[in-house]
Amino acid sequence: MNALEERIAQWERMAAEAPDDMAYFSLGNAYREAERHEDAAGAYQKAIDLNAGMSRAYQHLGQVLIKTDKRDEAAEVLTKGYKVAAERGDVMPQKAMGSLLEQIDAPLPEVVDAAAQKAEVEASGDMVLDRRYGQPQPRLADPPMRGPIGQFIYDHFGQVTWNEWIGQGTKVINELRLDFSNPAHQDVYEQQMLEWLQVSMEEIEQYNADKPA
Repeated sequence: MNALEERIAQWERMAAEAPDDMAYFSLGNAYREAERHEDAAGAYQKAIDLNAGMSRAYQHLGQVLIKTDKRDEAAEVLTKGYKVAAERGDVMPQKAMGSLLEQIDAPLPEVVDAAAQKAEVEASGDMVLDRRYGQPQPRLADPPMRGPIGQFIYDHFGQVTWNEWIGQGTKVINELRLDFSNPAHQDVYEQQMLEWLQVSMEEIEQYNADKPA
């Protein structure tokens, strides 16, 4: 069994034992990497069924539907996902889905002004418009880790979501048998955290580059 097959088996087991949105999203990513597009589509759809605000699941589902020449289904998924991403302020997934809609000659839907909504919620300084759930939450007291990732999490996610990740992260550590003395295992943990938060390193780097000094 090669590394990808082993990863697929791990996420299949995790999805069976703890069938949450992250498990199915990660399983979909593994299937997609293996070019098992039909299986990937099924996993992404289950992730959306469990968490209708998971914008990256819409993005990746749209991509695999396009690859399997199901353009009408892709247009429907991407249109919904584009709206979800806009409402939640998920900039990179929204841009990606906009490009995919243009690729299949589908119109871009009208969306709400997420920046204005975020500014209104966060005016007091005590609350943050949480990116994962699209709802106001108490702001974290401090960035949960050093560096740009910690600052991005502080600026975009609330205390409720972070507490939930701590529990989910423990499952990841146990299921994947991660050893934090191994730098490669630290990278795996970070990747799983970002996938659960529905954030990419590209977005974090762009955010910090655009942020005033």
